[in-house]
Amino acid sequence: MEPKNNTLNPKFLLLGISEDPTLQAFLFGLFLSMYLVTVLGNLLIIMATISNSHLHTPMYFFLSNLSFADIGLTTTSIPKMLVNIQTHSKVITYAGCLTQIYFFILFCVLDNFLLAVMAYDRYVAICHPLHYMVIMNHQLCGWLVLACWVTTVLNSLLETLMAFRLSFCTDLEIPHFMCELNQLVQLSCSDTFPNVMVMYFAAVLLAGGPLAGILYSYSKIVSSIRAISSAQGKYKAFSTCVSHLSVVSLFYSTLLGVYLSSSITQNSQSTARASVMYSVVTPMLNPFIYSLRNKDITGALRRIFQGKP
Repeated sequence: MEPKNNTLNPKFLLLGISEDPTLQAFLFGLFLSMYLVTVLGNLLIIMATISNSHLHTPMYFFLSNLSFADIGLTTTSIPKMLVNIQTHSKVITYAGCLTQIYFFILFCVLDNFLLAVMAYDRYVAICHPLHYMVIMNHQLCGWLVLACWVTTVLNSLLETLMAFRLSFCTDLEIPHFMCELNQLVQLSCSDTFPNVMVMYFAAVLLAGGPLAGILYSYSKIVSSIRAISSAQGKYKAFSTCVSHLSVVSLFYSTLLGVYLSSSITQNSQSTARASVMYSVVTPMLNPFIYSLRNKDITGALRRIFQGKP
């Protein structure tokens, strides 16, 4: 018997993190709390950088864009997951699935690019401090962020359009809490070779490229810090990188953990649970990491809460 083709109007089932009915209320409360903390924390970072003139610097300009990307990353998946739990429905339409894929790729890759740009900013600040404001001028910062957005939008559009050519058969269950391109490709009963090639090419170019840039920037930063004679000077230079280095380590370690777990275990829902780390937990923790021991951010937030300009 040939598999039935449901390409005309397919509907997918998002199996979520767990199908245990006793856990659904707990998962709803947990992810709603995490989503609210993520949105509120990142919005406060954006408001602080906009409202405080002392934070109108390249580093905080890039940070506000990173916060916006983190809000977009979690908003792509969590609200739909919460609706599914609340309505006891696992269905997502074909259009809804492709929309999730488009925005998830966009914001995830944008995070990657912005972290690389922020690493370059730290490299210039530490290795070329006297020329920092000349090199990192407003025009260059604007062009860097624009390049990040244009590249990620075009890449997301390409990969989503490639998904349009896929046809699907009877098995439309996605063992995840959101539509992921890799899962969609695995469900397809048509030729997926072009999609797989585009996915791997994009992963190498758009993930490997920024990572290589980050590693190069920090290799130069470490060399410059080692050349500083005083211990206080070394500490002061390194302290300007701690927050960014923490976010980079968290983002890439969780991302690597997801793909290592997917290659080791055959349980797709275990992979879905692991992906919560980089798609939900990391965006939630970023505001705390940048606020911790950062007097500029904490001072700006204090003025916002006190109603001071």
